[in-house]
Parts: sequence; structure tokens; C-alpha cells
Amino acid sequence: MTVGDITPNKEKGSGRSKHVADEKAPLLPKQQDEDAVHDEFNGASFIGAVFNLSTTIVGAGIMALPATMKVLGLILGVAVIIFMAFLTDASIEFLIRFSKAGKITSYGGLMGDAFGKYGKIMLQICVLVNNIGVLIVYMIIIGDVLSGTSSSGVHHAGVLEGWFGQHWWNGRTFVLLISTIGIFSPLACFKRIDSLRFSSALSVALAVAFLVIILAIAIFKLISGTVVMPRLLPDVTDLTSFWKLFTVFPVLVTAFICHYNVHNIANELKDTTQIGAVVRTSLASCSIVYIMTSFFGFLLFGDATLADVLANFDTDLGIPYSYLLNDAVRVSYAAHLMLVFPIVFYPLRINIDGLFFPSASPLPQSTTRFAFITSGLLILIFLGANFIPSIWVAFQFTGATAAVCLGFIFPAAVTLRDRHVISRKEDRMLAIVMIVLSVFSNMVLVYGNAISLLKKNQ
Repeated sequence: MTVGDITPNKEKGSGRSKHVADEKAPLLPKQQDEDAVHDEFNGASFIGAVFNLSTTIVGAGIMALPATMKVLGLILGVAVIIFMAFLTDASIEFLIRFSKAGKITSYGGLMGDAFGKYGKIMLQICVLVNNIGVLIVYMIIIGDVLSGTSSSGVHHAGVLEGWFGQHWWNGRTFVLLISTIGIFSPLACFKRIDSLRFSSALSVALAVAFLVIILAIAIFKLISGTVVMPRLLPDVTDLTSFWKLFTVFPVLVTAFICHYNVHNIANELKDTTQIGAVVRTSLASCSIVYIMTSFFGFLLFGDATLADVLANFDTDLGIPYSYLLNDAVRVSYAAHLMLVFPIVFYPLRINIDGLFFPSASPLPQSTTRFAFITSGLLILIFLGANFIPSIWVAFQFTGATAAVCLGFIFPAAVTLRDRHVISRKEDRMLAIVMIVLSVFSNMVLVYGNAISLLKKNQ
């Protein structure tokens, strides 16, 4: 299965018509046919699809959102999250509408339809860069939570270290190795994304549990009068602080990126016309979680909010059972990320296969190739998590490059290309806004990082 092939149009509610459409197909196809995989299953429910897409959205990006409030202030921060949700919905609507016009069942197929072979290859490379970076971030956070970290120069003890003390078996490398073998590998072996609906439902429940705990802590501290009201608006005092406002854009893009899984989820839906409602339901639910986590996280820690808010939960919070609640917050989110991992891994494997084996048989039909790609990617992500010191090295790179392309630049480019002549004037105007905002924000981010690097070296 690849991300880039145009396949026969599926009839709503019909499982037989697709097989009839393939009667004249060659016995040995010249390239992989994505529908060959999806023909095996077209019975995913609306709720299962919502869980899978919501799990794709709510990953590690939520941990950075309270820090964006520190930059933007509460009012502007909430407004920007809502704006990004609407912008993400518009970009996904572009993908769905142009895919339907071209009878296309994959993101790569859409890019190939609009820009040819190199458009599809560019999409596959961006998914590769983005998803490998995101999965490395997940594994780094899991290692930080369970085994601790010293990346900032100060050692933050992990949960296992706090419970049992320092031992070889709760060291970072060994814990990540056991997690990879015992949790990631089995979940990564499912050949249909709908098979992950139960783990996705559990991951969403864990994210909600994480939010409920933060909410309870914030309410307790509000009642006890130990919370200082945080800033409502950004603190802009000079040109440098103004440019800093734009550095939150890649973080917000990463927080909402889910475009690479929309087609995969839509292809397995019992009624593919529901994908628009699935997207809007998922975005609305995740936006509520994001706003509440950002608000109460920033309310709790104010200007002391760290780039990864989980790091704020390793000290005394000044409330009863503080350390127990700290561990509950960190463990629930580490478990959430473990269950998000296979949802992000699924499209990564598809795109790797399509990039390096474009003329091979569908991936699920080749056990050897499936096992080779799966194990190779798991080893690469494991090594990356052990050698990259901080999640922000990966976050800034993926957020400023591949994530922006997948989320906004590619959907906008497809709309402006308008190969099927269906875009409206307002579509083209919105597409231009997406591209300008993406490019401008990334230029500001690169400039800001370069200035910070120069100041460190002086």
C-alpha cells in the first residue's frame, strides 16, 4: 500500500462494486494499489474514526501549549488556538474536496494528481521527516517521565527513579528498550488503522484524565488563594519581543497536525461521506482539551511555566498529596503517548514503503517487507530518542519544516493548482493566507533561533 495511487471511486454503502471495478486490472499491477488494502475492510464506525483522528491530533504538542500562553497571554493564546483549529479544518476540507473531485483515496495521490510524481515524493518525504521526528519526541518524553532527564543541566528524577531509586533496570536506555519491545512493537504490527480504535479510545481517556487532574489542582489552589492571576495579553516591549510572538506558530501547527491520517481513516469508514463530520468533531474536542490544558497549566505555573509543562510536575505543588498527583499526571500522559505511537507510526510505514518500494505489491501482502520496514523504523526511532538530548530540538525542526508543509502549504498549493477547476475565489484567498503565514512565521523562527545561537556563543 502506498500513499500515492488514484483508485476507483467507492460507492456509498457498497462493498461489492469495488471488486467489479477491478475486473480488467492486470494480474501483476505495475504499482501498488492503495485500495487493494482498503478493500479488505470498510466497516469502521464514526466513533472509532473520531477516536483515531483525535489520538492523531492530541500527541506531545499539548505539553507545549501552556508555554505558548506564557508568550501570548491568556486572551490571545486562546484566540490563536481557536484560529488554528478553524485554519486546520479549512486545510483538511481542501484535501477532502479535491480528493473527491479526482476520485483519490490518499494524500500522496492528491499531491501526485496536482504536481506529478515529484509532488507525491515530496509529500512522502515530509511525512517521513515529520512522523519520525514526532515519534522520537514521544519516546524522549516517555524516557524523561519514567527515567528522568538531565538535558537542561539539572537532573529531574523520573517516576521509576523516585519510586525505587537509581538502578540499571530503570535507566533510560533499558526502559525505552523494554517499552519498544513490549508495547510499541505489538501495537505497530496491526495492518488496519481501525484495529487501533480501542487503544485510541484509551489514549483519549488518559489525556482527559491528565486534564482533570490539572483542573482539580488549579481549582484547589484557586480556592486556597495560592494562585497568581497570569497575564491576559502578551508582554511586548520591543521589536524582539514582538517577533517572539510568531515562534509559537510551529508549536501550534504540530499540535493540530493530523492531515496524513485523514485519508487512511476515511478509506476504512463504513460511510466515507462522514469524514467531514469526523474531522470537525475531532478538532472541536481536541480544541477544548487544548484550551483547558493551556489555561489551567499557565494558571498553575504562570511565568514559571516550562517549555514542556510536564517538567513543572516534579516539584512540590504546595497541596496535599502533591507528589502522588505529580506522578499521576506524568504517568497518565506517558501512557497516553505510548498509545498514540502506533497511530502516528501507521502512515509513516505506508509512506516509507511507497517511497522506497513504489512498484512492489501492497505492503500487508508482503510479511517480509512489512516486518523489515516496521523493525527498521522502530530501531531508528529508538536510537534517535537515546541520542537527541531534548524534545525541542526535534519539535522546532519538524514543526518549522515538514509539519507546516503537511498542514498548510501542501493543501494550499493543491487549491491554487486547482487541477479540477473547483476552487472558489475565497478558497484561493485563504490558500494564499496559509502559505504567507507559514513562510513568514518560519522565517521569523529561523531568525530568532539564529539570534539566540549567536548570543549563546558570544
